[in-house]
Amino acid sequence: MKGPTPMMQQYLALKAEHPDKLVLYRMGDFYELFYDDAKKAAKLLDITLTQRGEAGGAPIPLAGVPFHSLDSYLAKLVRAGETVAIVEQVGIVGQTKGPVERKLARIVTPGTVTDANLVDARKETLLASIVIDSARAGVAMVNAAGGAVTLRDVQTSELAAYLLRKDPAEFVCSEGTQQALRELLSGSTNLQSFTLRARPEYEFTSVRATKELTQALGTATLAHLDLERVPLAFLASGAALAFTRLVNGGTRLPISTVNVERANESLELDNATLRNLEVTQTLSGAESPTLFSLLDRCETAAGSRLLRALLTEPPRDQAKAAARHDAVAALERNGVANTPLDYRTVQDHLRGLSDIERIATRIAIASVRPRELTGLRATLAALPALASSLRQSQNATLAAIGSALSIDSSWHDLLARAVADEPALNVRDGGVIANGYNADLDELRAIQTDSGAFLAKMEIAERERTGIPNLRVEYNKVHGFYIEITPSYLSQVPVEYKRRQTLKNAERFITPELKSFEDKALAANDRSLALEKRLFDELLQLLAPACDALRRAGAALAELDVLSNFAERAESLKLVRPNFTTLPCLELSSARHPVIESLVDQFIPNDLRVDSKRSCVVLTGPNMGGKSTYMRQAALAVIMAFAGGYVAANAAVIGPIDRVLTRIGASDDLASGRSTFMVEMTEAAAILQRATPNSLVIVDEIGRGTSTFDGLALATAIARRLIAKTKSLTLFATHYFELTELANEFSSCLNHHVSVVEHGDKVVFLHEVKAGPASRSYGIDVAKLAGLPAEVIRDARRELERLEKERTHEAPQADLFAAAPVTLDEALATSPLIDAIKAIDADDLSPREAHAKLTELIELARRT
Repeated sequence: MKGPTPMMQQYLALKAEHPDKLVLYRMGDFYELFYDDAKKAAKLLDITLTQRGEAGGAPIPLAGVPFHSLDSYLAKLVRAGETVAIVEQVGIVGQTKGPVERKLARIVTPGTVTDANLVDARKETLLASIVIDSARAGVAMVNAAGGAVTLRDVQTSELAAYLLRKDPAEFVCSEGTQQALRELLSGSTNLQSFTLRARPEYEFTSVRATKELTQALGTATLAHLDLERVPLAFLASGAALAFTRLVNGGTRLPISTVNVERANESLELDNATLRNLEVTQTLSGAESPTLFSLLDRCETAAGSRLLRALLTEPPRDQAKAAARHDAVAALERNGVANTPLDYRTVQDHLRGLSDIERIATRIAIASVRPRELTGLRATLAALPALASSLRQSQNATLAAIGSALSIDSSWHDLLARAVADEPALNVRDGGVIANGYNADLDELRAIQTDSGAFLAKMEIAERERTGIPNLRVEYNKVHGFYIEITPSYLSQVPVEYKRRQTLKNAERFITPELKSFEDKALAANDRSLALEKRLFDELLQLLAPACDALRRAGAALAELDVLSNFAERAESLKLVRPNFTTLPCLELSSARHPVIESLVDQFIPNDLRVDSKRSCVVLTGPNMGGKSTYMRQAALAVIMAFAGGYVAANAAVIGPIDRVLTRIGASDDLASGRSTFMVEMTEAAAILQRATPNSLVIVDEIGRGTSTFDGLALATAIARRLIAKTKSLTLFATHYFELTELANEFSSCLNHHVSVVEHGDKVVFLHEVKAGPASRSYGIDVAKLAGLPAEVIRDARRELERLEKERTHEAPQADLFAAAPVTLDEALATSPLIDAIKAIDADDLSPREAHAKLTELIELARRT
């Protein structure tokens, strides 16, 4: 039985160093995968699985991808959560007796990828490093493509929600906490969508964190970062940066920004709220229609990324939002008269600009592509005019953006001199460095350029010398230079011609003179490519000092794009600027749900007002009446306002909201083994634990996942807690009409309903919200609209009538379920309160006794 060949021995040695990765092994014009890697890649990439040779008497599974198509296949693997080790040929074929030398070139992981062809341009790709210490946890979130690190310490109980909101593509944790992290996340999400890395404990130390951060930032100290607020996240940052350095082959990821997050900095939107409000994904997981898809008309990818961040984590600071509102107003076409730019002019400037923030990172780690540099050059050429106009603005935000866009023109001049107008896709192909940038390169290129003239001159001379009229002197990449002669003239071929190739209709020859020129030209080509590669690497080193300025300019362009986008959306969607107040309230005049409005011909707006004195609205009415839409549009108005945009209403006044909490819909979480009711109660518990008087709470149909009386009891208790103790700004939709009695118990509770018009045996939903409770549920009418058979509808009406009669007989109550109203005389005749009043002898009571009797009557009235 034969052992592995030398080439396979080389492969197996490299694979042993990276057993948990897919190894792409360069062999000529292909990257090959073997054994289990081949089987997995064949399924993921939909490529052919074949065999090559044998090992241990069994065929070796093999799959491969062309080297020139590597990026497209890598993108698929990264999206599938795979980590790939790319092995390149570094030796020269035939130079040694054994297999050509190969080495690991780079490692591509889902959370550290920076290549423009492998990342989503309009979404951040994040790596999360986590430290868990009992009740507290620290998270270091690395944005490798943007050169930024975010640090946040949270309660362990809030860790899963925070991670789900940030949506990292990859996790790093210590070997000792790997299992704890899996257990923590398993109850909230499907871990199969994440890549989890366990790293040695020594990488999670303050010594390692200090070393990694100072070197990544290029500073001698970290005193300016206020790291005392995030001690655990600080420890996690060392492991995160060490991991990025590992996958980049030892190259450190340059960091320009370290953001220390605080819990009170952003409007809290947990994962349930983002899902229920369909901020970035629909409930079915689609990308649209969502709030983000409706609002995103940004001209740049960086603008879209910032908009997504603002909608999922709006700053809580009203002053920041108001500053954005001021800038949006300045960009409106009917805005401030002396503003030099409106949003359309700005968008014209932004259209086609490159993502210079990410390009700066790729320059710093020497992974930038030549055509990205031409995009950077074009962007730098376009910035001065835009920056000049913005600096003239009287709006402070726009003027500051103009200053950030003012980049030293020498960087553009360097790129103009160094990079060709239309460079090749890759440096290895040549044609990247501009003519005139380097004299030695120009000379080597001249030798190749002169080849055409030399061949034409030689062809004429050889035709005259040999008398062969159709003799041709040509070149191709496979066989080099040659003289081609057809069979009819072979008798006239000179003796010094040496046959190089025989074709069906021609013979190809080489001469000493042509061979000498070939050696010179091909040597010049190899030397030219090598020199061009060196010059390109040197260019990146020259550009490195510009990276910080480029990142600042990139962030400024993203901010400008979002602001001009908000101005455009305000005009197109008829949005209005909101006003902020320090009092806890939410007042919306003629509010609309912007996403639904964009999908229907006519949308019915509604007013809403909740504040500290009227903090809870109990909303009743039929399904399809618009209750959920009414509540969702209120929450979306808050999110849009704090993100810095305008809102879908005629007027809006918003108080200091600290979080938006929702319990909407009903669905099983089968992956985690949680029933509909368990999901409901878990989300309700989270609301009761975190809600404050400044929170906007939306509860829709809670208690449906259990028996009627259990559900009613829980819904009532939850509502009472929100009204009496939490005192949040609450919208509480329900089909339990008993909850409308809360308005009699609490002065801060109001009843509203969605209106319906009955016409014969049909109902029309008006989608208008009015004061007072609903008259009835109309559930059977909705079922009829849904297409249930007429016989089922008739049977349901009979059953409903029977149930209402039974309930009326057993438990008469003066509410919506009563078969007939109770008269005042009947109520007085059976009232114990009236009997107690009749028994009082007012003339026989002292003042103290009268006061005590009055207290008794009040208590009796409350119990009656």
